Amino acid sequence: MKELDELLNGWKDNDNQTRKAFTELVDHVNTLSDIALEFVSRPGVSYSFRPRHKAQAKRPLFAMVDVIDDDPDDRWLSICFYADLVTDPQEQGDHVPEGLLGEDACCFDMYEYDEQEIAFLKEKLTEAHGNAPE
Repeated sequence: MKELDELLNGWKDNDNQTRKAFTELVDHVNTLSDIALEFVSRPGVSYSFRPRHKAQAKRPLFAMVDVIDDDPDDRWLSICFYADLVTDPQEQGDHVPEGLLGEDACCFDMYEYDEQEIAFLKEKLTEAHGNAPE
């Protein structure tokens, strides 16, 4: 994906290591089966990585991994799922009514790299992928 490559090539990570976190999440999504990918680039606003399960018919994605670009020197991540595709019994995420393309969402913000949080988000990506087929 040309725009994704351009983002990654031009993004110099800082001490927060959000580039590393984003790359690990993207790499994980790419290991999942039967996916199609969309990347929406809005410099100065966000870069949005949007995986879709090929068996999804009603929704255009099962997750949205956004790089928030309001400060290019201090980017952070927002990872959102449709609320009915993931479980969050510990309420680590934020419930956002109509927060993902007009549907209820469960979102997780990441301001710095955290190995445990990355592992958790990879589990959520896998869970959403498994629940996405319609």
